[in-house]
Amino acid sequence: MIDADFVKLLKAGDEAAFSRLVDMHQQLVYNTALGLLQSSEDAEDIAQEVFVQAYESIGTFKGEAKLSTWLYRITVTKSLDRIKYLNRKKRGGFVLSLFSKDNSMNDLPDFNHPGVKLVNKERATVLFRAMATLPDNQRIAFTLHKVEGLSHQEIGEILNCTIASVEALMHRAKQNLRKLLTDYYKP
Repeated sequence: MIDADFVKLLKAGDEAAFSRLVDMHQQLVYNTALGLLQSSEDAEDIAQEVFVQAYESIGTFKGEAKLSTWLYRITVTKSLDRIKYLNRKKRGGFVLSLFSKDNSMNDLPDFNHPGVKLVNKERATVLFRAMATLPDNQRIAFTLHKVEGLSHQEIGEILNCTIASVEALMHRAKQNLRKLLTDYYKP
């Protein structure tokens, strides 16, 4: 648990405290960015940007939320900014369709996430590719809950919304994923 003294050290610019912050939360930040961006290179870049921003803006941290929640917020915001940037690079945000004309899965990107076992890699790749097509808030809520294991309350704190809103986002994300993945999982 992060105490007030640790936050004071961070705000004072203590390099050892900041190094401890990075050590404690680098996997959380990287895994969250990876779950949203589905690119290890982009996730590494975002993780670096998150900790640079955390270092530069720790003075604005009010302590109303946990430090990890604050880092999740920064990670989600930076990941969404990267997604928007990448979509703009793809000529106006055009993203390749998840399905081809015959509704079979297109060639899947090679995707590696630390929480996915090798035997589940193909299914995880399909799922993460489908998740990438969800609206931002649905994708974030689904990723934070199912991939990162956060509670609806924690997600609500990160997204600044109610638990009921998080539950609605999760319900819609599951419905959308079910529609997208029906053909893939048919025997």
